[in-house]
Amino acid sequence: MTVIATPPVIESPCVRICAIDPASELCMGCGRTLDEITRWYGMSNDERSLIMAELPARIETLRQAYLNRNKQT
Repeated sequence: MTVIATPPVIESPCVRICAIDPASELCMGCGRTLDEITRWYGMSNDERSLIMAELPARIETLRQAYLNRNKQT
């Protein structure tokens, strides 16, 4: 019998909007840092889970900063 192993599916928050906000150094699409993006597939499940839990707050911070910048102009 032949067994074919498939690699585990690793969840990624990437939404294909890859632009780093210079002020926060976070990706405006997913909320990760460049370091987190580059190390993502080498991280443990626990490390990725911790970051995934932080992303909604990071994205909201980016959104608020964007709104505040545009309000001033």
